[in-house]
Amino acid sequence: QVQLVESGGGLVQPGGSLRLSCAASGTIFSINAMAWYRQNPGKQREFVADITSGGSTNYADSVKGRFTISRDNPKNTVYLEMNGLKPEDTAVYYCNAAIRRSLYGAVRSDYWGQGTQVTVSS
Repeated sequence: QVQLVESGGGLVQPGGSLRLSCAASGTIFSINAMAWYRQNPGKQREFVADITSGGSTNYADSVKGRFTISRDNPKNTVYLEMNGLKPEDTAVYYCNAAIRRSLYGAVRSDYWGQGTQVTVSS
């Protein structure tokens, strides 16, 4: 069993900041990429940022320069530092991870957290 648990969402004014966390737990041998996605009702889930186990990062154009993804490998945790928040950043944010559960097991990329709501409004 593997669980991803997000925290850190909330209500913030435009221009404000939030820091999201996502901790993976359970039977885990190794974690490859970890990522953040977001979704609004009636819309497709969209990519926000990802980070490899070695620390290489990618960002959606809409968040470049404002959001920073990082991870703590010993803690199996990924973070998303969000600055300069805009109303259009409002969404449920989901954590995703590519996990190998045993030495010879396959990597699965379909592990998701339950989501955390971020609302940017004055």
